[in-house]
Amino acid sequence: MKILALNEDCFLIQVSDTIDLALTDKIAFLVKQIEMQLGDALVDITPSYSTILVHYNLLKIAPLVVENLLETAVLSTSLNSVFKGQNKVIELPVYYNVSVGWDLPALSEQTGLSIEQIIQLHSDTKYRVCAVGFAPGFAFLAQVPAAINIARHASPRAVVPAGSVAIADAQTAVYPADSPGGWQIIGNCPVKLFDLNNDPITPFAIGDSVKFRSILLDEFLRLGGQIIDEK
Repeated sequence: MKILALNEDCFLIQVSDTIDLALTDKIAFLVKQIEMQLGDALVDITPSYSTILVHYNLLKIAPLVVENLLETAVLSTSLNSVFKGQNKVIELPVYYNVSVGWDLPALSEQTGLSIEQIIQLHSDTKYRVCAVGFAPGFAFLAQVPAAINIARHASPRAVVPAGSVAIADAQTAVYPADSPGGWQIIGNCPVKLFDLNNDPITPFAIGDSVKFRSILLDEFLRLGGQIIDEK
């Protein structure tokens, strides 16, 4: 592992040169070690598939002290390897339907699977949270079954509705807010996944697991879901 200074208040820890889902537990363990080492001097920590970005408060701690603490955390992780904490299993309701899963018909045609088979494959799989980023509350989840492993659109949509459940290659995710996006949309989750009034503001942490539960229209609407026509 390498520790790189990006600027005066950020370090980047490079855990590996390659993306490997086996790294998820090691990164989760290292994140916990860094949080304990830096305490309230930590401003933000952003783990990804193979790196961890550490943003600290210069008014509370000096860069050299941070670097030494990160070296201690890295050493501890190298000795222990796997996070032994209680990672959550998060269940998310999803309405899988062409009215909100705009790409389901095209995916069915590309894969040769029925829409029902695509839904079953996606909802039967338990996914790991491998990174959180792109937008607040956006969790990169892996690994999508090979049969529905579909590349993102060549041209992204200008607006993807909040709650859209989507696939891009071996990853799946839920868009926490309206935003541009090029992933293949297969359904919609009516649960709010980013709220500044909540603690934590998003339910996802690296190493957690996510399971999608297929729901019917009446439950989708009761939970606050909306049918939005593609423009």
